[in-house]
Amino acid sequence: MEQHLKRDLKNRHVQLIAIGGTIGTGLFLGSGKAIALAGPSIILAYLIVGIALFFVMRALGELLLSNTGYTSFTDFASEYIGPWAGYITGWTYWFCWIMTAMADIIAVGVYSQYWFDIPQWVPAVACLVVLLLLNLLTVKLFGELEFWFALIKIITIVALIIIGVIMLITGFQTSAGPVSLENLWAHGGFFPNGIGGFLLAFQMVVFAFVGVELVGISAAETANPTKNIPSAINKIPVRILLFYVGALFVILCINPWYTLNAENSPFVQVFTLAGIPIAAGLINFVVLTSAASAGNSGMFSTSRMLYNLGSNKQASPAFARLNKRSVPQNALIVSTIVVSVGALLSKLMPENAFNVVTTISAICFIWVWSIILISHIIYKRKNRALHEASSFKAPFTPFINYVVLGFFVFLLIVMLVAEATRTALLLTPIWFIILAVLYRMKRKK
Repeated sequence: MEQHLKRDLKNRHVQLIAIGGTIGTGLFLGSGKAIALAGPSIILAYLIVGIALFFVMRALGELLLSNTGYTSFTDFASEYIGPWAGYITGWTYWFCWIMTAMADIIAVGVYSQYWFDIPQWVPAVACLVVLLLLNLLTVKLFGELEFWFALIKIITIVALIIIGVIMLITGFQTSAGPVSLENLWAHGGFFPNGIGGFLLAFQMVVFAFVGVELVGISAAETANPTKNIPSAINKIPVRILLFYVGALFVILCINPWYTLNAENSPFVQVFTLAGIPIAAGLINFVVLTSAASAGNSGMFSTSRMLYNLGSNKQASPAFARLNKRSVPQNALIVSTIVVSVGALLSKLMPENAFNVVTTISAICFIWVWSIILISHIIYKRKNRALHEASSFKAPFTPFINYVVLGFFVFLLIVMLVAEATRTALLLTPIWFIILAVLYRMKRKK
């Protein structure tokens, strides 16, 4: 009897998975590094990347809904670009999320040090084991975990914004001075480190948005994809304005940008500097659960991508086997073992591990997002009638697809110029060369 993934994810699960994918470690921890580079102009950087990825998501949504047989974007990449594109993109997406989950597991170790003087890798490994055991049960449990994890993030950010607005209205005094709109431009201007600093921050901003496409991966296990996927995608702009732009606006009004430590979460620092240490501990707990949530998403997406690759005979058929609870157990266990390397990295290079894996992850995600846009261009050219009849047409295509693709090329050039990201950018092509060789060997069999 052929096994299939169960469509057990309800609308509330899909909506919160979309939010969980939009708010992750990149915002809670990585924004500290981004603020140090760009200052207040980081708000503009998040807005630009968010708009670009909204158009990527609209293209993804239309493609997924054009054929209910699609289980992920590797299916339409194979159909519209070629089998090689599906193979390389599938494995690259798995690699993307492996890198992202590593960053999240490393972040769990960083946050734990707020309370405990223990090596970073200890809580990282503990978190990984717990998530593996929970994910082995049912996809519905994954949906429930993400629902509550994402709900914690939402409540925290909304509370931060409300408290920040009250502090702004009352002119609340912190150790760094009064809470004021002037903090956005009074300390070196909106671009205190010039355009150069603004551009260098884009790598971490891109990483902050990885996972926004997770809605597409959950399509095969969504109860009503034609209704739930468009709803989740169309709410992305509101989430970007509220959770990214709104939260960072408040943070930068409360404290001048230069008072925030790049190595720590600005969310925790804001409450500490505002003289609310208990709230700071609470926020640290929230950002720790956020990292665990993102790691949970990583384990879900990597296991489902391995399942998809196994089903399409692009990986071992063992990855396509489901346990009695319809969970791809083999794929999940292998992905978890590879993610555990992140804990090893946090032991070997605690200072640089987060920056290295986030850079590689951002570069690989740019590949995946580009493949989605290119697939949509070809889809529209080949199926104009299907596009016109779509209930969820991507707007301004194909023009906007080319604009966003050009933006992605620009981001890669910036990463090449930046010393902090150059090495990772130059090493990443090795991954694609390995995949190309493996694909050719597979074709010859």
